Amino acid sequence: MKILDAVCALAMMTWATFSAADGDIVKVKAMNDVATTMDYLEAAVSGAGATVFARVDHGAGAVKVGVEMGDSQLLIFGNPKMGAPAMKLDPLAGLFLPLKVLVYADADGQVWLAYEEPAETLEDLAIPKDAEFLKKMTGALSKLTGKAAG
Repeated sequence: MKILDAVCALAMMTWATFSAADGDIVKVKAMNDVATTMDYLEAAVSGAGATVFARVDHGAGAVKVGVEMGDSQLLIFGNPKMGAPAMKLDPLAGLFLPLKVLVYADADGQVWLAYEEPAETLEDLAIPKDAEFLKKMTGALSKLTGKAAG
């Protein structure tokens, strides 16, 4: 049964994940609204043992200044087991970490989770592209956004 669950989860993530045309942004199609999807993401992050540092409601902020931009929320989270090795190699990694995932509704109302590939985020730093923590960050982002997508 576990193998079947893993195959189904992999198929869903493969079906739902699209690389954006503008670089190494990964977009995952969500089945729920922005708030629900963000709740699922926050629960998945906490359940994985990572720390949620902030949940930023861009849409609500825009409304406060009279701009209607639609629902958009950003989750900022991390795990020192992955981030600290990056910052040890290059302290400037602290400019780009912790990790971030944006949940937003596009012009058609479709909800997406989006994040930049960690190797792309840290590419200009003194960090080897094959660093084990980059693989772990990439895997974690894929797993967490897959769970949140519904």
